[in-house]
Amino acid sequence: MTPLSPPERAKNRHLLRVAMPGLAGLMASLTASLPAHAADSVPHQLGGQTGLVWTLPFAGLLLSIALLPLIAPKIWHHHHGKVALFWGLAWAGPAAVTFGGAAIAYEILHTALLEYLPFIILIGSLYCVTGHIHIRGNLHGSPGLNTGFLAAGTVLASVIGTTGAAMLLVRPLIRANDDRAHNAHVMVFFIFLVANIGGALTPVGDPPLFLGFLEGIDFFWTTKALLKPTLVLAGSLLVIFFCLDLYLYRHEGRSKRDPTPDSRLTIEGGHQALLILIILAAVIASGSVQLDSVDLLGVTLEWHNILRDLVLVLTGGLSFLLSNNRIRQANQFDLEPIREVAKLFGGIFVTIIPVLAILKAGQDGALGAVIRLVTTPSGQPDPAMVFWVTGLLSSFLDNAPTYLVFFNAVGGDPLALMGPLAPTLMAISMGAVFMGANSYIGNAPNFMVKSMAESRGVRMPGFFGYLVWSFGLLMPLFAIQTWLFF
Repeated sequence: MTPLSPPERAKNRHLLRVAMPGLAGLMASLTASLPAHAADSVPHQLGGQTGLVWTLPFAGLLLSIALLPLIAPKIWHHHHGKVALFWGLAWAGPAAVTFGGAAIAYEILHTALLEYLPFIILIGSLYCVTGHIHIRGNLHGSPGLNTGFLAAGTVLASVIGTTGAAMLLVRPLIRANDDRAHNAHVMVFFIFLVANIGGALTPVGDPPLFLGFLEGIDFFWTTKALLKPTLVLAGSLLVIFFCLDLYLYRHEGRSKRDPTPDSRLTIEGGHQALLILIILAAVIASGSVQLDSVDLLGVTLEWHNILRDLVLVLTGGLSFLLSNNRIRQANQFDLEPIREVAKLFGGIFVTIIPVLAILKAGQDGALGAVIRLVTTPSGQPDPAMVFWVTGLLSSFLDNAPTYLVFFNAVGGDPLALMGPLAPTLMAISMGAVFMGANSYIGNAPNFMVKSMAESRGVRMPGFFGYLVWSFGLLMPLFAIQTWLFF
């Protein structure tokens, strides 16, 4: 390991100071807004009282993410955080007047502590660690190489998570194709396979499966249950990608001078792999060890989860101290992609509260028709409909809480769901993980890959352009999955 110079150590400390205050500020502001008696006065389930009008801020945020980059790109680039904050306040303000300030402050604190912060901490730590591993050199972005990269990333995603695999491999894949006239399709398939579908085989692969693991699903149940569907879907996409890339490669030539000529690959910062192992161990241990809990303003926090998140934060910070500026510069590493994800998903996690509350109310809620869609006349879950409804909601809601909603909607008993209801759990898992690829906001790594590709000159499709790709390619394959497995 190369010793750090004093300027590099100072730079690392500065980056750490920049990275941490946002989360601390969020926690402080939420805690300050919550009265001490909130736990006694909060009706935690708002669904029975919540009408569809309360979902408008969430819809507004989605439309902002979709349209503002197209019609006002400069405003969006500089003020996307303010836009997310605006829509968050557009729900929280009127809701506080209607349901009571203590109730809404509690709901936001509950979401922040149990869902948003663990989510951001997990993907943030993996982003920081993998960002300090540099694959030096460059390969020729041929159809064979690109397909091999995508296949390797698909496998790796279930080992180090979709965020870790995406952040590790996206840079060398962009470099390999930076002289191609057409390279946006490479990133689209990268999002499909590495940022989503590849994470289906273990609980550390994708956040929804991690939540299922915490609810009592065996670690390797997912591997056994989803292996065949994942192989069929990933294999089909790799074949489609190879054919498309081969066609474009033969017809485009090499129209640009290669800014990164081909050279032998070497890995710098390989010692950071030990930090990835620490992250994986902390995640697995948090679902295997049960410790006492602590009450924070009515929110029950379990010590094994607190310790997990603390280890992840320290590991992410340690990655800076064990690296140097040369590797960061070579990776063009900065915190902007994770900042963008933190801001936008902060707004999403707040405005999604009434949407999920309505869904949790089941058939008595304003979206009771959606719940009835996934139930047979005999009252049993219909796996095919569960797959599609979970998946389509996961395309535009966050797939982790959507997974939990349907997990609990069908009983929430891990033994039953791994036994007689195994097809239903399989459908929930496949829908949440696979269809997270349907939009840029279906899974956090999607937006991170888009942001990094655009910052390096790749002309990525816009929000609706990406939907054309995903719905055109993925929906027929999902129909085949339904026929084969449900």
